[in-house]
Amino acid sequence: MNLVSIRLITDNIHQLVTFYEHLTGIEPTWSTPDFAELTTPSATLAIGSTRTVPLFAPGSARPADNHTAIIEFHVPDVDATYARLRATVTDFVNEPTTMPWGNRSLLLRDPDGNLINLFTPITEQALAKFA
Repeated sequence: MNLVSIRLITDNIHQLVTFYEHLTGIEPTWSTPDFAELTTPSATLAIGSTRTVPLFAPGSARPADNHTAIIEFHVPDVDATYARLRATVTDFVNEPTTMPWGNRSLLLRDPDGNLINLFTPITEQALAKFA
């Protein structure tokens, strides 16, 4: 088994796709007006409109209702990324902080309230994990 993507469901697909495009610097691929993907070397962030939910099962997903998952992006320099995003991101949970497991991390929320962790490994052990 291989994790290939995470999908977010939203009421405002253009706002959320634009947010992640700015955050990551990755140009989205739009399959339809209701579905876009931002593909990284390791996985894909898929974003679907609430209009896609009935294709799976009506009511099976609710937008802006995530309280358990954190979407994580490995970035080259979390402090530089924070400095770049401060002008446009309005919902930071913390400033860059060094975690006990060796990553320097920044938590923020997307426009739907989903938690995002941007991190840079800084200890030998953490660097080795992502080498």
